[in-house]
Formats: sequence, structure tokens, C-alpha cells
Amino acid sequence: MSVAPEKFRVGLVQMCSGRTVAPNVDAACALIRQAAGEGAQYIQTPEMTNILEIDRTRLPDALRPEADDPAIHHFGELARELGVWLHIGSLALLGEAGKPVNRSILFSPAGEIVARYDKIHMFDVDLANGESYRESASYEPGKTAVLAQLPWGGLGMTICYDLRFPHLHRTLAHGGAQFLAVPAAFTRPTGAAHWHTLLRARAIECQCYVFAAAQGGKHEDGRETFGHSLIISPWGEILGEGDVEPGVIVADIDLLRLEQIRQQVPSLRNDRPFDLVKSPPPRQGGAAT
Repeated sequence: MSVAPEKFRVGLVQMCSGRTVAPNVDAACALIRQAAGEGAQYIQTPEMTNILEIDRTRLPDALRPEADDPAIHHFGELARELGVWLHIGSLALLGEAGKPVNRSILFSPAGEIVARYDKIHMFDVDLANGESYRESASYEPGKTAVLAQLPWGGLGMTICYDLRFPHLHRTLAHGGAQFLAVPAAFTRPTGAAHWHTLLRARAIECQCYVFAAAQGGKHEDGRETFGHSLIISPWGEILGEGDVEPGVIVADIDLLRLEQIRQQVPSLRNDRPFDLVKSPPPRQGGAAT
């Protein structure tokens, strides 16, 4: 049995996807090539690599089922050509039931799809600045967490708003994840408030490397995303960070460092089951006796 190398290089692609699929795919491919040229062996693109469209009435006409989607064929060929693990953070596709899905796809260096994950938690929020989103009105949520296998260890696959649900990431870590993927399109207000804090928290509490490729900038459909793609160590250290513009960041991942951290603070092993007991509400109209 071959032993996984102690280090490998990660490359994150930051984009500013528009409303038309073909230019987005071309932009992604150029940046994927750049990341491979900088030595990345695992390359991740952001959520909604192929299209960012807020108008749900326009969305279905632009999408294809996975089996018929030309971008998937193109990305598979590119992974094979470059000999890299290519993780397309997510694509908007037509799901098996005919409703769009927000799907993350991992290609092996042979160009084959080895894992796919449909985003579980839908971004249904009303922000203080007046922005309102109802992802569940456009997309069918997934129902299954996915742990993919890379040559260097387990990769827990999540997407964007999933980041706010720590039990998903803890489950992936207990299932064998050494790395957590969080491709995203965080809004500018929520990103400025919570992006760094949440990603570092997931890395520390799950004792995993976190890879989070992001959308960044002002998009064709009018929304604005935060950018700041991040690579974070299990100790919460930022190993690489983008800004707002499209581009590539790379960092070397040290598996021995991960094992040292898990041995020093074995919080995953220290997890214990517990029960919740609720005290009765205080009595009305009198002081406690």
C-alpha cells in the first residue's frame, strides 16, 4: 500500500461569475491553468462557477442536466490534461427532478467524477441593508453529506451557507475528514462580518485544513460578493488569502502538522455524548423560596 506524501499544494480560484455560462467557464479554465502552473495538485473553484443569476425566472433556460452539461465535460478534460484533482466548487445544474441544484463536483486526475455534493442548507435570509435571498425558491436542497477521498486524506464537501452549520462539519471530521471544502459566494455584508471568523472556527473546532474559494466583486446580476478566498490551517492560521479581484492563491499543506495539532489538543477524541435537561420556567408573581 502506497503512503500518502507528507505535503501537497492547494490552489484556490477566485472568480466574479456573470449571467452567461460560456465566459464563466473560459475564465475558470484560465485560472485553473494558472493554479496548475504554480504547482497546485488540488484546485478548487468557487460556488456558482458556471453562472451567478439572481433572477430565478431566467435560470432554468440557462441550465442543463449533469449528463448533458458541456462545462462538466470541459472541466473533466482539463483535469485529465493537467493531471490535477479539480474541485468545481459548485455548478448550477438541472437536477434529476427537473429543479435546479447547487452541486459541487470533484474530478480525479483521470478526468473522472469521483464525488458530487448537493448543497444542503439553502440561503434564505433578509439582510439589514435590504438584500433578500430565497435560494430554496430556485434550488432543490441536498440531503446527504459527502466525504470524498483524496490521495492525502478525506475531503468534507460543503458549500457556502453550509458554513453556518457547525454540526455538518463536525460530522465530516468524525467521519474521517482532514480537509474541509467551503467554496462560496458570500455577500459583501455577511462576508465582512463573519467570513474569516466562521472559517477559522470550523478549522479549529474540526482540526482540519479549510479550503474556501470565493466569488468576489460586483456581479452582472447586481449582487456584490466578499471575495477573500482563504486557506486555513487546523490551528486557525491563514496560510493564503485573496482580495476581491479574480485570481489564484496557493499554499502548501503539511499533513504532519495536522497530526501534531490533533495529538496536542485531541478535541475530536474528547467528544462525549450528553443529554440536555431543561429547567422549568420561573414561577410568576413571587420570589423564589
